Amino acid sequence: MKILVISLAGIGDTLFATPLLHELRVNFPAATIDALVMWPGAKDLLEHNPHVNRVFQKNLIQCGKLEAVRFLSSLRREGYQLSINTHPQSRIHYRIAAWLAGAEVRLSHEYECFHWLDRWLVTGTLPQDYAVHAAENNLSVLPLIGAQKKLPAHELELFLTPTEEKWADDFLARTGLASKKWLGVHVGSGGTKNLALRRWPLKNYIELSRRLREWQEDFSIVFFGGPEEATSHEKIRTELPNAIFPPTKNLRQAAALLRRARAFLSVDTSLMHVAAAMKVPAQIVIETPTWNKPIEPFGNAFTLVKNPAVAGRGLDFYRYDGGDIKGTREEIIACMESVTVAEVFATVTKLV
Repeated sequence: MKILVISLAGIGDTLFATPLLHELRVNFPAATIDALVMWPGAKDLLEHNPHVNRVFQKNLIQCGKLEAVRFLSSLRREGYQLSINTHPQSRIHYRIAAWLAGAEVRLSHEYECFHWLDRWLVTGTLPQDYAVHAAENNLSVLPLIGAQKKLPAHELELFLTPTEEKWADDFLARTGLASKKWLGVHVGSGGTKNLALRRWPLKNYIELSRRLREWQEDFSIVFFGGPEEATSHEKIRTELPNAIFPPTKNLRQAAALLRRARAFLSVDTSLMHVAAAMKVPAQIVIETPTWNKPIEPFGNAFTLVKNPAVAGRGLDFYRYDGGDIKGTREEIIACMESVTVAEVFATVTKLV
């Protein structure tokens, strides 16, 4: 059997697919299991995964429609018997990609935005469930292909190399963090649609950092991020001369560092899921309008700093229907500003 697992949405969403990839390998040990992802960071997370044969990565947005069609059509030559669009991939473009790749059986969850064309592009569907995690939504595909859950437990899987582990140890030794408790922070969030608006205000992260230094003079904060956070990090550098910015080249090096963190703070973002995969002991998440059960840190205990403007009504603001966060730019920014520095400070100092 040749199987193509399609995970073209967010980078963290690709981590949600790893329990399914493991179960597919256990159920079909002789199968060729390939993955198709959009983002380089998603490819990073699947590197060295023993349950995957190959990872195809293509930014189908940047390359243009014609090149995207050519690339996806070229996958037909692989002769896949089965393709699985993992959860959550609500936009019809993901099912068009599956149709162009041409597997005989093409499976997808059904979303609120489904219509007759979505159902024509795939050969089988199953309902999504907002009451369970996206990883569990993925595993619900197994009975449709004559498979079952065989593993005793499921986790987000990211396989680091000894070189990456050594890089993290060397960095911590060089910066004097090896023997300290330190807090990892990611000030960013996804950049597609209007998801960047769910960031907690940068000024709040800076004020929080000042208060933590006053609380414990030697308390260290390590700011994680990539090119998308470059501008924010420059601002932090001017305000916080003692802030630490690890020179991570990719998400794998970031993961190796997070494995050694005492705590990690973020909104719901790809690094939140990397932190969950690395089992950070004290994981802290600021509630956003996109917060819901399917995207919680999977398999890792976490503390949610509640947002009074959201008040647990995430599905009123954001669903997997292909649309943006509901509300104007000003309303979403005000929503994130409603979480105070004092509340986050109290949570961090209690847990660290």
